[in-house]
Amino acid sequence: MEESRTRIKITNRIWIDESDLEESFIRSAGPGGQNVNKVSTAVQLRFLAANAGLPDEVFARLLKLAGQRATKDGDILIEASRFRTQERNREDARERMVALIAKAAEPPPPPRKKTRPTKGSIERRLKAKSGRSDVKKMRGRVSGD
Repeated sequence: MEESRTRIKITNRIWIDESDLEESFIRSAGPGGQNVNKVSTAVQLRFLAANAGLPDEVFARLLKLAGQRATKDGDILIEASRFRTQERNREDARERMVALIAKAAEPPPPPRKKTRPTKGSIERRLKAKSGRSDVKKMRGRVSGD
């Protein structure tokens, strides 16, 4: 029973430990009136991805998807300050982290197969080009006999 509380399900095969998450609460900017100046409601969630035991290809895709949110040490930082309560911001940060890892866990799309244009499409393109050329040739000075 204890184990289900300390692990977060990402996909059927990928789980992360809550011990790989570090939360710190900071003062939030935005709506909230004077509450904003007094209470630290924004959450800064740090996911220690390098130590989480993710498969190598998922870890590489995660760092690429995270972009600026990834640190050199392989940590992912997510800040949540959308809501006025600490608890709701905490849930929001975790949801966004899970969504990011789940997106990284998806396999990449298959590579695009190169195709050649059909013979008919090549002929139509060349005919259109020569038509435009004829139109442009007809522009210009009219020579009077």
